[in-house]
Amino acid sequence: MKSNDNIAVVVSNDNIDVNVFETINAIKNAGFKNVFIQWYNKDWNPSQEEQLRYIKECGLNVIFAHLGYQGINNLWLDNEIGNSLVERYKNDIRICKENNIPMIVMHLTSKSEAPQYNEVGLNRLKEIVDYAKELDIKVAFENTKIKGYLDYVIDNIDNENVGICFDSGHFHVHFDDDLDFDKFKNRIFAVHLHDNDKSDDLHLMPFDGTLNWKEVINNLKKSNYNGPITMELCYRYEYLNMGINNFYKKGYEVGSKLNMMLKEGNIDDE
Repeated sequence: MKSNDNIAVVVSNDNIDVNVFETINAIKNAGFKNVFIQWYNKDWNPSQEEQLRYIKECGLNVIFAHLGYQGINNLWLDNEIGNSLVERYKNDIRICKENNIPMIVMHLTSKSEAPQYNEVGLNRLKEIVDYAKELDIKVAFENTKIKGYLDYVIDNIDNENVGICFDSGHFHVHFDDDLDFDKFKNRIFAVHLHDNDKSDDLHLMPFDGTLNWKEVINNLKKSNYNGPITMELCYRYEYLNMGINNFYKKGYEVGSKLNMMLKEGNIDDE
């Protein structure tokens, strides 16, 4: 990718007061070339298939699909719902292959409590990632609310197609800015960059919360991450006052700043 193309943003279905086609147009007009999509198997209007078709018509490149996490805690339970999740995710991966989407991002848990990680869930995940490898699709597991699951999965799945998606907002509010970046060196396949004030997972624009972005970027450098600066932004809160087009223009400017920081040498804290 060219340096000015090394920036991406989510096509969010959580934006307030605009439909997703307006969001896609604003993203394109702001200068973004790359996006990631939410593939949640929800009854959205327009549908996720219509969204994907319009993204392609606009000439935007889909760098990964964030798969849905509804019911994901059943992955760790010995029940039929957990078994059905495997088939759902395999079908999502097949759709990604058909649409030339090279990577998926998955949660390992949902909400603040989940069953203890175990071999039942691990074996299901192995089946999912083995299928993804057959189709040459990378799998990135996200750091979500509960610690331990990401380490357990990475420690127990020996597959070069498996890595992590570093979510800066979760890192700040749920992990208290603590993640073993040395352990995940060369294993960060994707990022979700956004900010908050540690009160909640607010999905603010970087630099609008209390995250130490110099520290975040330095940790990504140490992990040898050189992929797109990918932001998970939501058009809501005070951002509604600036309008959807200006929101994504500012997002592109912020992404460009982070991209420059990533390409520079280590950044000293002032």
